[in-house]
Amino acid sequence: MNFNYFIPTKLLFGKGQLSNLHNQKLPGKKALIVITSGKSIRANGYLERVENELKLAGVASVVFDKILPNPIKAHVMEGAAFAKENSCDFVIGLGGGSSIDSAKSIAVMATNDGDYWDYISGGSGKGLPVLNDPLPIVAITTTAGTGTEIDPWTVTTKEDTEEKIGFGYEKTFPVLSVVDPDLMVTVPADLTAYQGFDALFHSTEGYLNKTAYVMSDMYALKAIELIGRSLAKAVKNGKDETAREEVALANTLSGMVESTSGCTSEHSLEHALSAYHPKLPHGAGLIMISRAYYTHFANTGKCNERMISMAKALGKENAKDPMDFVDALAQLQEACGVSELKMSDYGVKKDDLLKYVVKAYETMGGLFEVDPVPLTKEDCLKILEESYK
Repeated sequence: MNFNYFIPTKLLFGKGQLSNLHNQKLPGKKALIVITSGKSIRANGYLERVENELKLAGVASVVFDKILPNPIKAHVMEGAAFAKENSCDFVIGLGGGSSIDSAKSIAVMATNDGDYWDYISGGSGKGLPVLNDPLPIVAITTTAGTGTEIDPWTVTTKEDTEEKIGFGYEKTFPVLSVVDPDLMVTVPADLTAYQGFDALFHSTEGYLNKTAYVMSDMYALKAIELIGRSLAKAVKNGKDETAREEVALANTLSGMVESTSGCTSEHSLEHALSAYHPKLPHGAGLIMISRAYYTHFANTGKCNERMISMAKALGKENAKDPMDFVDALAQLQEACGVSELKMSDYGVKKDDLLKYVVKAYETMGGLFEVDPVPLTKEDCLKILEESYK
């Protein structure tokens, strides 16, 4: 029972919390609001609501609206230049994981010289120290998937080298986050499922991770329980307020898992896939490989107790075998209508699977080091082959 714990983000959680933004002590007087290039944030009125909250607080704002579902380095650099040009003194990520992740990366480059990839470890990154503190970050999430509103992590793709790599340190934690389930009722069923499974896997990976400890375990098991109970309900009826609230809480808890434990190689493998195929939603990619991935660990016999605990949390109350977790996972995927997702629908070719394995080790090899059991390249190739449709 000897550990360090650090999650410095002030969290406003619950229905209607966005309306309390103007009452908060905001970290500056001019915000760069980062949103995606899609229409939903404007069409649903979320951007206007945030702008009005800022006006009530006496804060000016400008909008950067070019972020893609899988964020790219070019937009990080462009957004940082835009923040400097407009003398912004803090950054708001408004939207899903892509917007909030990008806000964190933009906040770093708004105060530091060089190229974003100078600070990335892994792949072709230089791994240089970040000399200047980033601009303060506020996160307002409209989805329930990444937990990025309560963790320091951000994921970006370097387009020319097809490297998708995570980054973050204690200064990229948001200073303030708003999680208002009312902002999530407009998320389509398929994206609700993809995002919910991303949150689930942040929790399951964090629970199996060699760095797991009492605090991460507490958050992980509760997140798994909430997703098992409510994700399928939220997928079937997006206006189910209780289901949305429980999945939103699971998502935020999964971010706390990310802040205390972390991901394993499941995320490395998926990042390699979506780095080459940016139209592949991250959560969908995770779903595609998940059954083979967890079956592999179940068959090792080295993490039986933890897999049985996850199975019970996911709803299989009488679980006695590690494969009970895989069975519960498959049942949830069927209930959410995502059990038949195909890599081939996104341009992944079976003959190229080894390429993704190699890329996973090159770019995010560190996650293989925290797997509960060592995973070889041959193991990874087999997982992808068994997952391929």
